[in-house]
Amino acid sequence: MIRIDKLERGVAARKDHRTFAGAAIDAFDFSRFYREQHVGALAERAFLHVHVIYHYIVGYTVAKWYHFEAHPFQYLNIQQGNVQCNGKVEKTMANHYSQTWNLDSIFPGGSSSPQFASFMEETESTVARLHKALQDRGQETAGNEKLTEWTHTLQDVLSRFTQAEAFVSCLSAQEMGDKRAVAWTERVQTLSARFNQVLDLYDAQLAAVPQDRWEQWIADPARSIIAFPLSERREAVKDKMPPALEAVAGELAVNGYHGWGEHYNTIVGRVSIPWEKDGAKVSLSAGQAFNKLEDPDPAVRRLMSARWEEAWAGQADLCSDTLNRLAGFRLKLYGMRQWDDPLREPLKINRMSRETLDAMWTAVAEGLAPLKRYLDLKARRMGKDRLAWHDVDAPIASTQSKIPFDEAAQLIIDAFGQFSPEMAQFAQRAFEERWIEAEDRAGKRPGGFCTSLPRTGESRIFMTYSGTPGNVSTLAHELGHAYHSSQVMDLPPFAQAYAMNVAETASTFAEALVNEALLRRSTSDEEKLALLDDNLQRAVAFCMNIRARFIFENRFYERRASGIVEAAELNEMMTAAQKEAYGDVLGNWHPHFWASKMHFYLTDVPFYNFPYTFGYLFSTGLVAVAEKEGDSFRDRYDRLLRDTGVMRVEGLASSHLGVSLERPDFWKQAMSRVAAHVDAFEQLCK
Repeated sequence: MIRIDKLERGVAARKDHRTFAGAAIDAFDFSRFYREQHVGALAERAFLHVHVIYHYIVGYTVAKWYHFEAHPFQYLNIQQGNVQCNGKVEKTMANHYSQTWNLDSIFPGGSSSPQFASFMEETESTVARLHKALQDRGQETAGNEKLTEWTHTLQDVLSRFTQAEAFVSCLSAQEMGDKRAVAWTERVQTLSARFNQVLDLYDAQLAAVPQDRWEQWIADPARSIIAFPLSERREAVKDKMPPALEAVAGELAVNGYHGWGEHYNTIVGRVSIPWEKDGAKVSLSAGQAFNKLEDPDPAVRRLMSARWEEAWAGQADLCSDTLNRLAGFRLKLYGMRQWDDPLREPLKINRMSRETLDAMWTAVAEGLAPLKRYLDLKARRMGKDRLAWHDVDAPIASTQSKIPFDEAAQLIIDAFGQFSPEMAQFAQRAFEERWIEAEDRAGKRPGGFCTSLPRTGESRIFMTYSGTPGNVSTLAHELGHAYHSSQVMDLPPFAQAYAMNVAETASTFAEALVNEALLRRSTSDEEKLALLDDNLQRAVAFCMNIRARFIFENRFYERRASGIVEAAELNEMMTAAQKEAYGDVLGNWHPHFWASKMHFYLTDVPFYNFPYTFGYLFSTGLVAVAEKEGDSFRDRYDRLLRDTGVMRVEGLASSHLGVSLERPDFWKQAMSRVAAHVDAFEQLCK
């Protein structure tokens, strides 16, 4: 038999093609025989590896025989560590994953896709027909048969709308200069407004059903899985204006409220930060520049921090206009609905009580001392009296090797596999099928997200990957979101709609799995210290940074009720919130954080902050349970995720964990786990 390594060297040297074609056939026949006789991973890998070489040589030989000039790989489709022969995809020895996603598998042609245009037209037509049917009904209460029909159609439209919205968000994120994507965004927002009008009319019909008939209709086994969201919708009618007024508000929001939100993306696209790379002057987008703030070189961080602050100061007036208009619209709408608390909507969206929110923040405020101690320890380790704002997320080592994307992918797959083989297989599918846009290039929007595509049963993940440990955590985080979506994808669309706080639970749990796995396999104190530092950076982000955002936004809404808040005052409010959240442990602050943070400008979810802290601490509690129960917790975790769209968070915790979220005890236990990591960090610093 011929050895594989000799075969590879022969291919590389491009010796006589006829000789090596014959050798390849011999090796291929032997590896196939060996695989048939010896079941196992080694035999399978040997077969697949020779399979690749065989087809390479055959392609090369055919090219030589017929005097083709093309590269032999023209005859063999090898991509992302897969070999495709006769349409069948098989793994090769080494994994190589693309860092650009595949959107053509959803709708080919990007923002010019004729298939997407047809999909949108059909969806818009369905919404229009449904709207007319509900309007024609007027005040007449619908019978059970009609309610059932509407419920079925509405769920189909919901999945179509979610698919369209996700696709357009991907288009606009991957290239902020895509004008067609901008136009599609407005069209999707218009569709959203009209769909919400339909939902308001539908909800009014639900509310009009007499209680005895409602209980009978909702008890039908066909609707039992969506009984909670249907009852939730019925009850929500009491908190809204009449459907006609809600319709007007929704229509005005497209070019008003949502228009201001999109305007912020235009502002971000204007941000261009000068930099020098390999002796050449370049301009970095906001997303590229942000990654420099975590550079291991303190000089790089210091310079980028100054330029980052300067860049956002240059956009401050535009950002303050935008932020004020968004808040003004919300406050006016809340007033018309007779809501007197800006937190009413975000708490309702997140299906949590004010008591749960207060209990969580109480536990956080009382448990900050260990995190302050960590920041002091990190400052001393870096040779400073106090950390600067831009040092908080910096690696503790002065130099840091980059983690290649393929290596990060395998780290995540392996870490997920230690908890759940199904979760690992899911992550591998996401990498192999190109669900992830991670390429570090100009023109992309900053930040990261995961979006669900229910019509195709997939997700897409967006980020900018530059090889930092923080990037690896972000990648794991977004894959956690995608796994959560996969657990509810087979449920009716109304049961798939879970809130942000439990969404952040799944994503942060995935992050924790990766970091806990890395800690277990670390062999040196320096490696453990770096991993603990990365772990505690997230604790600081969720318990201090997010708390600062919450404090700022609360006070901003109080102040905005009295009039426009100027950029200079926003800077003062932001700095005051940061000082309250961090204490006196930092040497400087980030006054323009309110301008640079996209989350303040999102129009779908107000107060895009406290759900992160909820998710972090709730997932921290879940990790503790997982460690205690072992493999038996795996199925319980999946069941918990499946129930996130059909329960309030208090019921979810009580049902699946047997704990109360409205008392500080659970949250304090989660904070104590953070304190334990600080103790371990301190021991390694000695």
